Amino acid sequence: MKINNLGYLIKEGIRGIFLHGFMSFAAVCVTVACLLIVGTFSSLMYNLSIMVEDLNKTNEIMVYVDENLSDAEARSIGTYINRIENVQQATFVSREQALEDFVAEYGESNIFDGTDASYLRHRFSVTLVDNHLLEETTQAIRGISGVADISAAYELAEGFSTLQDVLQIASVVVVTVLLIVSLLIISNTVKLAMYDRRDEIAVMKMVGATNGFIRLPFVVEGFILGMLGAAVAFAAEWIMYDALVGRINAVDSLKLFSFVPFTQMMLPMVATFAAAGLFVGVVGSWTSIRKFMDV
Repeated sequence: MKINNLGYLIKEGIRGIFLHGFMSFAAVCVTVACLLIVGTFSSLMYNLSIMVEDLNKTNEIMVYVDENLSDAEARSIGTYINRIENVQQATFVSREQALEDFVAEYGESNIFDGTDASYLRHRFSVTLVDNHLLEETTQAIRGISGVADISAAYELAEGFSTLQDVLQIASVVVVTVLLIVSLLIISNTVKLAMYDRRDEIAVMKMVGATNGFIRLPFVVEGFILGMLGAAVAFAAEWIMYDALVGRINAVDSLKLFSFVPFTQMMLPMVATFAAAGLFVGVVGSWTSIRKFMDV
C-alpha cells in the first residue's frame, strides 16, 4: 500500500470518529463499562486469592524434637528441615520459649504455675511453600533422625487449599462469561454504528472502491475507539480501586482485609485492557462491516 493511501485511510478513520460522534461516544462508553466490570471483578478475585494464600501461610506445622537430644543437636535438626523442598522456613522454639508462649496465652488460668520448662520439648515452627503438599512434606520431616512427633492441621490446610481452588475456578469462569457478554454487547454497538453508515458504504462500493479500501478506515476507527475505551477504563479502574481501598482501610480498624496496591496489578491490567480494546475495536469493526459489503 502506498504511503499516501495509508495516510488517507488513517485520516478517514479519525474523521469518521468525529463525523459520527454519538455512535463513537456510545461505543467508547460501552467498552469502558464492560472493561470496568471485568477489571473490578478480576481485581476482587485476585485480592481474595492473596488473602486466602496469606491465611494459608499462617497454618504452621509443629515439629517436636526428641527430648534426649542436647540443645545443639536439637537446633541442628532445623538445617535438615530447611533442606526439604516444600519447606519455606523452620523456626526453632526452645523449651523455655514454648513455656513463655503458653503462659502469655493462658496465664490468667494459672495452669502453668510451678511448671518447669524441662517437661516440654524443643520444637520447630515450620511454614510451607505449598500447603497442597502438606502430607508429603510431613512424611519427609518424619524421616529426619531426632524428630519425635509432628502436629499438623491437615483439615485446615485442606480447607484453605480447596478454597483457593474454588476461587481460581470461579474467577476464570466468571471473567470468561463477563468477557463473552461484553464482546456481544460491544459487537452489537459496533453493528449499530455500521448500520448508521450503510449509505456511505454503498456509495463507496458504487464508485468502484475495493472491499479492503472500504474496510480499512473503519478498522482504524475501531482500533482508535477500542484503545481509547481501554485507556479510559484503565484510568477509571485505577482511580476507583485506590478510592475504594482507601475507604475500606479507613474503616477497617481491625485490619481484617489486606488489599494489594494497584501498581502490583498494573502490568497484567494494562495487558488485559489493551488486548481487549484492540480485539473489540479491530475485530468488531472488521466483522460488523461484512454484512454491508454486498450491495
